[in-house]
This record gives sequence, C-alpha cells and structure tokens, in this order.
Amino acid sequence: MKKLLMTAAAGALCASTGFAGGHSEIKLGVILGFTGPIESLTPSMGAGAELAMAEVTESGALLGGASVTPVRGDSTCIDAGAASAAAERLITSDGVKGIVGADCSGVTGAILNNVALPNGVVMVSPSATSPALSHTDNADNGLFFRTAPSDARQGVVMTEVLMELGINEVAVTYTNNDYGKGLADSFEAAYTAAGGTVTVNSPHEDGKADYSAEVGELAAAGGDRLVVAGYVDQGGSGIVRAALDTGAFDTFHFPDGMISAALTENFGSEIDGSSGQHPAPSDELAARFSDLVGGAFDSSSPFTPESYDAAALIMLAMQSANSAEPGDYKDHIFAVANAPGEPIQAGELGKALEILAAGGEVDLIGATGVELVGPGEAAGAYRVVGFEGGEEVTAGRK
Repeated sequence: MKKLLMTAAAGALCASTGFAGGHSEIKLGVILGFTGPIESLTPSMGAGAELAMAEVTESGALLGGASVTPVRGDSTCIDAGAASAAAERLITSDGVKGIVGADCSGVTGAILNNVALPNGVVMVSPSATSPALSHTDNADNGLFFRTAPSDARQGVVMTEVLMELGINEVAVTYTNNDYGKGLADSFEAAYTAAGGTVTVNSPHEDGKADYSAEVGELAAAGGDRLVVAGYVDQGGSGIVRAALDTGAFDTFHFPDGMISAALTENFGSEIDGSSGQHPAPSDELAARFSDLVGGAFDSSSPFTPESYDAAALIMLAMQSANSAEPGDYKDHIFAVANAPGEPIQAGELGKALEILAAGGEVDLIGATGVELVGPGEAAGAYRVVGFEGGEEVTAGRK
C-alpha cells in the first residue's frame, strides 16, 4: 500500500511527463468540487480514484505497460461555467482519455453536454445522482456512466428509513439545483405513496448568511422531522443551524449531500436522534477497501469507494477494448462491470488486466459491489446512519 501511494504521489507530480521504461502514458481527468459546498468530501474522493490509477500503473499490465496519470480539475460543484472550462482544459490541453466525475449533478450535466459529448470523452461519475442524468432522459451517446445510484432509488430508501422509524410527517428543504430538486421530488413521490405526509417541499439557496426566513416557513408547516436535501459545507448546514437556534426542529433526516465528518464537527450532540443515508458498500466490501487504503485517507467517506470504482471501470474497459480511445472502450464498460467473468475485488485490478489481456472476462466487484443496471446506471446499496452522543453511527443497510 505504501508503494501504491508513493506511485500515486509521483503520478500527480509528473502529469506532463512519461514514465521510465518507454511505456506510454494515459491521462485521466478527476473533476470534483475541490472548492465549494462539498469540499470536505472531495479530498477522499479524489484520493480514491487516484489509488485505482496507482494500482494499475504499479501492475504494469495496462495496454502493454502504460502508466496512468491523474489530472485534477475543480468542478466547484455549483458553477457550470467553471466546471465546463476545467473539463475543456483537461480534454484539449492535457489530453485526458476519460473523466472520473463530475460530482454534483448540475455541473456533471453541463460538462457532459457542453464538453464531453462534443469531444467524445467518457465520463464516469461517482456521485452525480440526479434522475435527470439517466440515459432515458439524457442523450449521452453512451458516454456517461455512474457508480452511485440515481436519486430515484434514494427517494425510496429515504421513505423506507423514515417509515421504519415511525416518522409519518416531514417538512422538506432542498438546495435549489438539479440534485436538490430531483431528490426532493423523488422522495415526496415515494413518501406520499407509502402513506406519509410532506407538509412543505421548499427550496433554499446556498451561500446565504441567514436562513431564518426559510426556517420560519418550514416551522410554520410543521412535521415530525426536517429533511435537509442540501450540502453540508453550504446552505444545508445553515438551515440546520437556524432550525436548532430557533427551536423549529431538533431532529433531521440527512441525504447523501449532508453526510460527512463535517456534519458532526459542526453540530455534535445537537443532532442526536437524527437519521440519514448515503450510498455505501456492504460491511465486507467496506472492510476490504479500508484495508487497501491503510489509513492514507478516509475510505468510508461518502462517494470515496465509488470514486475508486469509477476509475477502475474506465481502465478495465480500456484493456477490454485494447485501446485507450473513448470511442473504442465506451462499449466495454458495461461488460467489465457485470457478470459473466472472474469477480474482481478492490486491490485486484492488476489481476483483472491480466485476465482481459489473455482474452478472458471480468466482473468488477470493486469497492462498492459494482453492478450496472441498464445503460450506465448503478444498482447501488445504502448505509443507514443515526446520530448518538455527538457521533455518526451505522444504523443499518438498504
């Protein structure tokens, strides 16, 4: 593991140079919100993707010994123009052959439509969950995939968690973008169909200093719990702080954009009794990935294992196609993600590359139990969380 991490560090420092031994270099973009409303999540996400690249480079088995160099770009999570410009630079100037990312749904859609599609570049997002990015709603020419499940699924999981807790009436606030509205609408449809009541489903803007007006509207509508479909490093935490300070709500339900170490750092025991969920692997897969990471970064941080798998899918598809060109390997991603084939765990990417080079088939299990359902959609599993004694705890799996 130490050697892998040293390789990753060397790759980051040598983004414009070839590796020793005459092997070719393949550059992959890593476009995440390294600044912005989820910046507390992205360091581990980026490290997860780059770990997979380091593992493949270390194996020497990709396309006859090619090295893989990550090139980072900042999506900002919220600025579509800045995200598109970052992607344009990575593709046209840096020459990346695929993109891990982006992260937030709005900027992911912008990059896909404005940059990736015109340039024919594959994107595999570890965290863009808006249902609007589904192939049925988005003409992506088979270039877009994701390793986290759609929020159409998360809305159902949220409903199950709240109903099992006996929470039958909630207020909902969501960040006013594609991610927030898509999730809030998906949840309301599932929750009301299950017999629950949404008293209000109201947007909030990020970047405000005062959320007392928004919380006042939510309090007036009432509910047994406040669902905060926002961002932990932005308006979501602002809403929670205002709700706690005014006594409007004392327990909350947190979807994936709010689950982070920053949440308990911000609120500690003030949110005890709250609930939430985020896409996450099984306990067994999580333990294996944790062992692979070896404490170098937070392997359990949301969307970090999904980031490892996103990078792995691209590289295995390249090997399957015997080409690093997106137009050649895009049609191989589904094949390496699913059965039939030799199951490939996290840490076994070199083995997978050797099997593919010999003409065999692989089924990437990876860090999350990768399974694509339909073109580019991840089946996904969820970790249910609770909050006790100022700490986040695992309350179940879905």
